[in-house]
Formats: sequence, C-alpha cells, structure tokens
Amino acid sequence: MAGKSENFFKLYGYDLLLASIAAFYVFAVPYTKVEESFNVQAMHDILYHKHHLEQYDHFDFPGVVPRTFVGAFFVSILASPIVLAMNLVHLPKLYSLYVVRLVLGCITLFTLRFFRVQIRKKFGYQVEAFFVILTASQFHVLFYCSRPLPNVLAFCLVNLAYGYWLRGSFYAALRCLIFATIIFRCDILLLLAPLGLELLLTKSISLWKAVISCFGTALCCIGLTIVVDSVMWRRLLWPEFEVFWFNSVLNRSSEWGTHPFHWYFTSALPRSLLASYPLFVLGVLLDRRISFYVLPVLSFVLLYSKLPHKELRFIISSIPIFNLSAAIAASRLYNNRRKSFWNLLYIGMLGLILGSLGCTLIFFMASYENYPSGYALKALHSRGNMSNYVDELQVHIDTFSAINGISRFCENDYPWRYSKEEGIHLEEFQNRNFTFLLNEHSDIEGFKCLFTVNGFSGVRLQKGFPPISLVKEPKVFVHGNIRSADIMHRSWPQCTAIS
Repeated sequence: MAGKSENFFKLYGYDLLLASIAAFYVFAVPYTKVEESFNVQAMHDILYHKHHLEQYDHFDFPGVVPRTFVGAFFVSILASPIVLAMNLVHLPKLYSLYVVRLVLGCITLFTLRFFRVQIRKKFGYQVEAFFVILTASQFHVLFYCSRPLPNVLAFCLVNLAYGYWLRGSFYAALRCLIFATIIFRCDILLLLAPLGLELLLTKSISLWKAVISCFGTALCCIGLTIVVDSVMWRRLLWPEFEVFWFNSVLNRSSEWGTHPFHWYFTSALPRSLLASYPLFVLGVLLDRRISFYVLPVLSFVLLYSKLPHKELRFIISSIPIFNLSAAIAASRLYNNRRKSFWNLLYIGMLGLILGSLGCTLIFFMASYENYPSGYALKALHSRGNMSNYVDELQVHIDTFSAINGISRFCENDYPWRYSKEEGIHLEEFQNRNFTFLLNEHSDIEGFKCLFTVNGFSGVRLQKGFPPISLVKEPKVFVHGNIRSADIMHRSWPQCTAIS
C-alpha cells in the first residue's frame, strides 16, 4: 500500500499541488468580472436554458464584439452531469459556478501537465520540479486558469502546442495554435507567425507540408466556429474574424485604454513572472537550447507591444516558456551551489522565490476584494428573504455591479427577480417597481441605503508589519425601496459597510 501511495504521489504529486492552489482560488474568489461575462453567462444558459435560445443572455447584452460558444459548450458538457445532480437536490446555482470553473481549471492544468511531462523528458526531473515551484509561487497562471476568459481557452491550446513543440511534433504544435487563433483568440497569430518562421528557417518543417497541414486545420476550425456560432447568434458569423477586424483593422481596442510600448516588459511580465523574470534571462545565457523556444515567444510579446491597448491576460500564454527558461537557470544554480559565486546566486534565487510568495499573497488579497457586487448580492440574499411579505423581490443591478462580480449563476430562484436594464436615470428609480438596487451611487431618491460593500482601491505602504496594507473604499451600495411595506417590516440598520 505504501509503495502504491508513493508511486501515486510521484506520478501526480505536482498535479495535486497546482490543482490545490487553483481550487483554493476558485473557492476563495468564485465571482467573475466583465472580461469573463460572455463565457460565464453562456455556460449558465447552456446548462439551464438548453435549447431555449430566446432566454440566452447574449441577445440582450451582446457585448462590443461577438464571441464563440465553442469553449462554453465544451466546458458545459463536461460539467453537466455534476450540475444535473446538484439541481436534483436543489442546491443554489452559485454551486454550479464553482463546478464550471473547476472543470475549466482541470482542463487548463491537464494541458499544462502535458507540457510539463515534455519538460521532464527533454530537460530532466529537476527542471520539471523547479518549473512547478516557480509556477506555484506565482499568482496569475493558477488564479486565471479557471476563469472563463477567451485568453484562458486559447491558453489551453497553447500549452498543448508547447508540449508538441518540445516533443518535436512541429506540425501538431502549429495545428494547435491555428485552432486557438481561429476559434478563441485571433491574437495568437502573433505567436503562430514567429514560431512558424523559426521552424521554416531551421528546416524543422517543410513549407509545402506545413501549408497542406495547416490549411486543412484552418478550414475545419472555420467550419466549426461558423456552424456553432451562426446557430447561437442567429446570423452568419465567424466571431474571431469580427474581433480581428474590430481590434486590429479598426484599432478600436484603444478606446478601452492604452499603455506605452514597454508596458509588458516593465509592468505585466514582472508582476506575472516575479522570481522567474530575472531567472528566465539567466536561463537563456546558461543553456543555448532554450533560445530556440524563448525567441518566438519573446517575439510574440514584442509584436503585441505595438498594439496600444494592453492587458496582462493578453500575454498569459508566454508565461510557461519563460518559466521553463527560469527553471533551467534555477536547476543550474542548485547544482552548482557549492561554489562560492554560484552559492551567492543560489541564495539570491531563494530570496526571489520567497519574495514571489509574498507578492502572490498581496495579489490574492487584492483580488479577493475586487468583486464587490458578488459579495453584495450574496449578502442581500442572506438578509433580504422576505417571501412572507411580497410575491416578488425585484432587484436592479446597475452596469458597475454587473461587471464587478455578478453573473446569472449568482441569482436565486423565485421570489427573486433581476433586471440589468441600462439607461435608467437615478431620479427615475422611485417610479419603478424595484424592491432593491445594487448601485454605485450612495444616495438615490425614494430608496434607503441598507448596506455598502467595500472593494479594493489601492496599496499603501505603512510603518511596522506588514509594511503593505490594502486600501478599501465603498464600491457597491445596496438600497431598499422605502415605500415598500416589506422593507419597513425589516429592522434594517442604518447604512453599514461590509468589508
């Protein structure tokens, strides 16, 4: 029995470590933001509305550009048996959000495992171990791996591509990147192009064979997304082509903010890689083999830097390769630690990893406070169950609340009813039939502020320990209709804050 147990942990110990951290993030911070809203609402509607397309959220709130349903379908199909069982025992829908996120996290970590196994085969067990240590000590990969972003769905395929790349299955790697580009994120083309060029220049692939293989894959992917998404959107549609046109041709993405060219290298990568950032540069210097893998990924980040609108999630696909280079450097430092100079570098590396853990803790604490409307709606459900007084409880959710933690998974059944109607002026609410409002404004005529929920505002340096503290401020105000008899029957306190 002991031998079997030891064997199990040898085979799957790293997976359990990474999965435990990812699952902790799911249960600690289950709510989602605006970037995840399309896929999370699509998963809800597939699981709960099934073929009744007229009830789907995307017809009322289509977003700036359409997105594909392919990823949402895949995750929902895998999650559906568990969700069905939970529905049979009448568990709240919020539990289904945990399920779909855990399923997506398992998919992401499975693809990361495939890449990690190829690392072990090519660079050895020690490099694999440091790869896991560095990934576990970082925040963003494991926090985002369960979040239903198009970037994460593409990230799964990129991990597979990296694994095939290390294994020498170059055509399979290209096919994975084509799948990711055409269906989930058109910007993966910026990774596909330099990788394909490198493989051609090093004669790792044949141009003619690559064209035939990739063209066939592209046609299949285009056919898949057009068939699925044209049905779901009720018009002829290739979503990622429209995204490409909007972001790259029209350059409309800059309307959501811009950053300077160097931002990925001076802000996004240092925050996401932490200890791996200096180590990955050292890895390139210490092992010439890794340059073959780092160069196309570095080119990907450089090409992306030319687009004015930048977000960390756009380049999350680059992190595994940079971590691989950092793991090679860490392995070299570990093996040479008995020499005085190398020992100093090794001690410095340990300090960097400890620093990474500290930064990860701060990132987690900030993220925990970054979904105020999700906590507000949960608190309202627990405090405002007044089915003895009214037939229905009408809740209006304003735009700020809708994009900062609330999805359809957060809604309760009758007597609760929800509206995300936009364009209502503050003075109009008193003439509407809403029982509660979740709003970013503290005073609304005709309503009483029942409680507020604080959210993350910034980081402040302070004397003593810990040297850093989070700054929080009221973000979401929950109001009750003062004309409603059921509100007056409740002994609501004056507007109180929930941290």
